[in-house]
Amino acid sequence: MTEKPAPFDEMLDGPTGVRPPYIGYKAWFDGENPKRLAAKAEEAETVFRRTGITFAVYGDAEAAERIIPFDMVPRIISGTEWTKLTRGIEQRVRAINAFLFDIYHRQEILRAGRIPHHLVTENSAFIPQMIGMTPPGNVYTHIVGVDIVRTGEGDFFVLEDNARTPSGVSYMLENRETMMQMFPELFSQIRVRSVSDYPTRLRHTLSRLAPPACDGTPTIAVLTPGIHNSAYFEHSFLADQMGVELVEGSDLRIVDGRVKMRTTRGYKTIDVLYRRIDDDYLDPLTFRPDSLLGVPGIFDVYRAGGITLANAPGTGIADDKAIYSYMPDIVQFYTGEAPILRNVETWRCSEKAALAYVLDNLPELVVKEVHGSGGYGMLVGPTASKKEIEAFRAKLVAKPGNYIAQPTLALSTVPILTQHGLAPRHVDLRPYVLVSDIVDIVPGGLTRVALKKGSLVVNSSQGGGTKDTWVLED
Repeated sequence: MTEKPAPFDEMLDGPTGVRPPYIGYKAWFDGENPKRLAAKAEEAETVFRRTGITFAVYGDAEAAERIIPFDMVPRIISGTEWTKLTRGIEQRVRAINAFLFDIYHRQEILRAGRIPHHLVTENSAFIPQMIGMTPPGNVYTHIVGVDIVRTGEGDFFVLEDNARTPSGVSYMLENRETMMQMFPELFSQIRVRSVSDYPTRLRHTLSRLAPPACDGTPTIAVLTPGIHNSAYFEHSFLADQMGVELVEGSDLRIVDGRVKMRTTRGYKTIDVLYRRIDDDYLDPLTFRPDSLLGVPGIFDVYRAGGITLANAPGTGIADDKAIYSYMPDIVQFYTGEAPILRNVETWRCSEKAALAYVLDNLPELVVKEVHGSGGYGMLVGPTASKKEIEAFRAKLVAKPGNYIAQPTLALSTVPILTQHGLAPRHVDLRPYVLVSDIVDIVPGGLTRVALKKGSLVVNSSQGGGTKDTWVLED
């Protein structure tokens, strides 16, 4: 077997060198007292605990609420690198929106045979009720998270797309605020682009896509499933930072063809609803009749142009990992250009030859459910036991169409601060994209880090942590 290349080190260039983006930070770090840094790490944990920055772990009876570990060594990206990344991200996000418009209208990409018809029309994330529906501004996915990884050669790849309800942006903002509070001198020495205006940019994006029925300044609200949701902190945080109301389905009702929220002064019309509940629970009259989280009749109001839902129902099909494997074709079909950012090589287990290859090479591959997320329902071959591999083999044989496989990537590393100094750990990056009549990409994003030595799983639910992400003003 060919030896895999060593991971790309984001900070260090060889045994003694430092990569250009980190020169200023490394000089500062080397002059710091390790005891002070250790004390600051404890201080950061206290701040996160006091602020209530937690996430829920479903099915974990011992610790329903956890603090996401924060590492104080930032992930630093040069301005030049960021420019290339943003060009590729914008191209991809525009193609995703064009794809969503197409599959809910003329389905030209299916007619052209570029994507198998059944992969869309038989997909559980495809919502037939959206056929013929055109959201304000033709925008389906207003908030997008694009998961980026860097490999041994230093090249950026897209690992997956999050077009439904990407989470984690509150951690991006809190990570930056914590770093600025702890190390203000760093930000006076190193020019780092700001992310603190994200809530303002988000509100501006949502306001630009008000529905036809809106008369005047749009009223915006955030719809949450409630306090027991794993991302409730983020829902309340964003509503507070945007200066809008946080509502639950029980706070809303349909009056005269509009969605209205209960206030101390009666019911007030909502024009734009940033909804953080799944499609199935949005409207019990249209989707799941047993849903107590949504608003009866809201989908009809949406179709009639009485409200903007962000993101639009039916966008989840763009999150599907089988659809992901066709993204190069999707980008080329709708933009006429080659993709600037490449996909990770992907085998569709629904295809006979691909399945045979995956079954023969399970110990070397990462296998994922096409609808999976959060690090659940996946096999990381190199770290799995023989028993786990054989159990997954049975799942693949039983339902091959439920899975895709990818090579085990040598994800890039950024050092974390340990008791013994700096130690490399694998990272990914989730930039956040806001889409209206323009595409607005926040300079940075959420860097997730695998805190366990050798681990490639960065998800917080699987033991990962986060870092502040710096984009330099080159």
